[in-house]
Amino acid sequence: MSVKHPVRGKSAIVTGAGSGINLAFATLLLQNGCNVLIADLGLRPEAKAVVEKYSGPSGPRAVFQRTDVTDWTQLDAMFAAAEREFGEVHIVCPGAGVYEEHWSNFWRPPGSPESRDSPTGGRYGLLDLNLTHPIRVTQLAISHFLSHRKDNSRRHIVHISSIAGQNPALAAPIYVATKHAINGLVRSLAKLDEVLNIRVTAVAPGVIKTPLWLEHPEKLKMIREGQDEWVTAEEVGEVMLALVQQDEVSNIIGEKNGGGQLFPVSGGTVLEVSKSVRPVHAFNDPGPSNRAGNTVTDMKVVEDEIFELLQDGWGKSKL
Repeated sequence: MSVKHPVRGKSAIVTGAGSGINLAFATLLLQNGCNVLIADLGLRPEAKAVVEKYSGPSGPRAVFQRTDVTDWTQLDAMFAAAEREFGEVHIVCPGAGVYEEHWSNFWRPPGSPESRDSPTGGRYGLLDLNLTHPIRVTQLAISHFLSHRKDNSRRHIVHISSIAGQNPALAAPIYVATKHAINGLVRSLAKLDEVLNIRVTAVAPGVIKTPLWLEHPEKLKMIREGQDEWVTAEEVGEVMLALVQQDEVSNIIGEKNGGGQLFPVSGGTVLEVSKSVRPVHAFNDPGPSNRAGNTVTDMKVVEDEIFELLQDGWGKSKL
């Protein structure tokens, strides 16, 4: 399959690229000749190694910009830094996000001991990170594309959705709501592709072997080893790279095992990534199946813990 929109010589911003899926995507961009500004609160050792490897005077460069993505002034500074370093930005991935951690959790509401959300603050940390940040970065990216465009080649915004963008999950209602919203945002901006050559797409991964899962015992208890299968961050990164390099995306993961189906890519495309790849349609879509990479066998363990929390007094303010 020919690559019609190679990333070589271009530049990207990837938030949350200090680890996980976004680091895998940033690494693939660099390996294919694209400069990358990595925006995160910090870098894990594997991310530091990538930045060091691509910090030389020649070839693609990686630049780290410490960024709290919930602070809009820092998002402005992130784009300003990318412009200083690279001039024009062609690819933006507002990838930073978390699962429904106890510090911002529907079942541990503001005022609960674990919650960092103030009962009087009017904000949910999880929404700021998983939804408001990608909305704001998308606005900033479009503004940058319109004011810095030097040619008519396509520009890209790639979002991180999830199979939670279709599936319900009692264990994580706010997280599920943010991923449903990301799908709606991506589809709502589809016409930017045909009118302005700005393509907005998303990947919707299943269960991914990243620190987001591996370092959170409350999440790992849902996984049954030997029965539930992980998808790797690198496999998701391959699909993301295909979204920005090609007009058609092959069933990348599946074709390694003898598959090879092609899916057309346009603005508004959402691709589910499990142990194969499929397009997620807005209407009459069957939803994620029990294919390898999508299953969480022991979700009931966490659901039972939730019902134990729901006693008289739950949710009452502790002011």
